[in-house]
Amino acid sequence: MSKYQSVRGTRDLLPTLKKTFRAIDQTAYNTAQKYGFSEIETPIFEFSDVFHRSLGETSDAVSKETYTFTDRGGDSITLRPEGTAGVVRAFVSEGLAQLVPLKLYYYGPMFRYERPQKGRYRQFSQLGVEILGLETPLADLECLDVAWNILKKLNLSERCILEINTLGDTESRANYRTALVEFLTPLKDQLSADSQVRLEKNPMRILDSKDENDKKIILNAPLMESFLNEKSKDFFNKVLQGLDALKIPYKKNPKLVRGLDYYCHTVFEFTTTELGAQSAILSGGRYDGLVEMLGGPKTPGVGWAAGVDRLADLCETTLVHAKEETVFGFAAIGPKAELEALKLTSALIAKNKKCLSFPTGNLKKKLEKISKLTADAETVYAILIFDQDDGSVEFKVKNFKTGEEKLTSAVEILTL
Repeated sequence: MSKYQSVRGTRDLLPTLKKTFRAIDQTAYNTAQKYGFSEIETPIFEFSDVFHRSLGETSDAVSKETYTFTDRGGDSITLRPEGTAGVVRAFVSEGLAQLVPLKLYYYGPMFRYERPQKGRYRQFSQLGVEILGLETPLADLECLDVAWNILKKLNLSERCILEINTLGDTESRANYRTALVEFLTPLKDQLSADSQVRLEKNPMRILDSKDENDKKIILNAPLMESFLNEKSKDFFNKVLQGLDALKIPYKKNPKLVRGLDYYCHTVFEFTTTELGAQSAILSGGRYDGLVEMLGGPKTPGVGWAAGVDRLADLCETTLVHAKEETVFGFAAIGPKAELEALKLTSALIAKNKKCLSFPTGNLKKKLEKISKLTADAETVYAILIFDQDDGSVEFKVKNFKTGEEKLTSAVEILTL
């Protein structure tokens, strides 16, 4: 075994798994595109303040999990732990406000220094969507409908449930914060060290605590829904009514708060019981103040992100990969035949055909390898090319779907 191994919490995406990742991204992108989303790609690192301001200093993603370092120019740089903050930074710095409403899709690697376990890696992949510039509940519903249709196309809709809650507007959250602090202050000494800090800086974070004793304490905490003003109630009710109209099943979870500071109004998670402790596979919500927080104009926003590693774990055995329409497998015997195979392969690929060449082994072994291509293609042609004693080259084609085999020519092969 080599002394060089992948860094703890990372892994190699070998061809079979990478094929699943690619199919998930392609399915999600194609679906989002049909809703009018355009793709964006931001750098994998940003100035640290982009994440520290937007995610909140008391969030686990910032206080414990970010990969932050000082570069050679003396700037504090952070590898992105999530996608939304970078997209919003691009929205502000690239002057995209004139294009609202703006609908964006992204895919790429994220980085968090977490304890590695199944479904959780220190380098992981996320895909997500953001809608910027729409304050209406209809934008929340469009985001949820995109997510639901992606999960359906991945054959996962029956294996997860949408959990949803509201954090209300600024006024509602302020009233709830006061009540939560009044409830938790007498219990401060029983809280975890992290939650004691959160009690002073951001008490709603405690509702998202992973500490088992904290979880027991907050079981009796007041619920956000008791402190919603009429505007917040109406917004949430319209989202729920829309879900009913779209026939997207859901359950209200009054303790769902999400782990980042920028959320307001709708928050949600699609969860599953099939991945152990890592139950959330797609999460998001509304973040109406984030653009202003990063120096942009007042711009409402809503979006979600999905963990591709977890989606792949779920659908690795059930995802149906699209088959190639036609694949050509080349078996050439002799130096002239090999050159003809090379020329034909190049010409067919130029016509957008998939071609595979099998240069080693005898003819029988080559045909066995070509026959295995039928698992991934609708039609497989074996192109057999042989050097002849008179210096000419003979071409044969075999259709593995029909079993038909015949002599042919290079010109005819290019018309298949």
